[in-house]
Amino acid sequence: MIILGIETSCDETAISIIEASGGAKIRVLSNVIISQIEIHKPYGGVFPALAKREHARNLTPMLEQTLNEAGLLTSSKQQVSSSKDDDFKKLLEREPELLAALLEFLPKIKVPKIDAIAVTYGPGLAPALWVGINFARALSLAWEKPVIPVNHMEGHVFSALLKKSRKEFPIFNFQFPNTPVLALLISGGHTEIVLIKKPFQYKVVGETRDDAVGEAFDKAARILGLPYPGGPEISLRAEKFRKRRRTSDQPLATSYHLPRPMIRSDDFDFSFSGIKTAVLYMVKKIENLTEGITEDLREEICYEFEEAVTETLLSKTLRATEKYKPKTVIMGGGVTANVHIQKMFKETFEKKFPDIKILVPEKNLSTDNALMIAVAGYMRALHNPKKILEPNGRKMKALRADGNLSL
Repeated sequence: MIILGIETSCDETAISIIEASGGAKIRVLSNVIISQIEIHKPYGGVFPALAKREHARNLTPMLEQTLNEAGLLTSSKQQVSSSKDDDFKKLLEREPELLAALLEFLPKIKVPKIDAIAVTYGPGLAPALWVGINFARALSLAWEKPVIPVNHMEGHVFSALLKKSRKEFPIFNFQFPNTPVLALLISGGHTEIVLIKKPFQYKVVGETRDDAVGEAFDKAARILGLPYPGGPEISLRAEKFRKRRRTSDQPLATSYHLPRPMIRSDDFDFSFSGIKTAVLYMVKKIENLTEGITEDLREEICYEFEEAVTETLLSKTLRATEKYKPKTVIMGGGVTANVHIQKMFKETFEKKFPDIKILVPEKNLSTDNALMIAVAGYMRALHNPKKILEPNGRKMKALRADGNLSL
């Protein structure tokens, strides 16, 4: 089964094509991602209108690239019928640039040999999601291929279950671990602990009450005068401070302490708004007492921030592990690329729960990507064929973006 995956939930435009067989073997035919980081840097975060515009600009040329890389691009002189033109115009009336690009590109190629189109329909930024959904529906209309709606967070769960089988080939093995499974999903828009008692059955047992952890990294970085995205910038400086501590003749004690929000609460919820505010007050106090924040001080605060966040995430996950006794713990989402967080989770679980395996996605699969959407779509189709939406069917017309979609 060949699946075309589309991901536009935030600020990465991504398209992937996979060939899946037997429910376990995933061959990647193409996997393309365009990041919008440089475009959003001046705003210190993702600006939804710009994200929507860039998705509309990127999708058609990316489709051509992925089809070509997958060996599925064949030229054709067939023309799109006027009736289909009318359907296209109605479907993409709010995306004139995307409409024009598709009407120019699609008549030039033969219908590719794909079996279905998987697309993210939530959660995420609604304007960005709509571009991907309408793009998928337009391709479904043109090629008469079914669409599989995919929950973005399920994609992050599945990304941790993909393991390369052979280095020389882009082939992954997918295997759902023994249940129950506990998943910690941490990204710029989400922080949640999910209990998976059976495959495809999810229960959110803990979530953030305000800022997501990735959002907190970005906001703290902005306060410290660091560029967007803040996570890598803070981690870089935190590691510099750790190196100074390791190589110093005298132990370097931190002069500043940040709170560990809700670390002793009776639930598994998170709150990262307060720690961001604490950084703000800390910086203001330093600026009032000194001429400003030196780079050494900035590194120290970054270190304390990363330690506080890591301790909070780890503490909650450990307590959830004690309660639900999972056989596997999954980490998913962009923040899993944080080297220190990964290291502390693996070391701590090895000591406290040596029989529990920690699964983390490969770095290039931790951030938003269409490969995980294609895989999730394929697995969903195997598990529940009713999830597949036929072209022009009633369910297809009812497909909508859901920015607050839950697992």
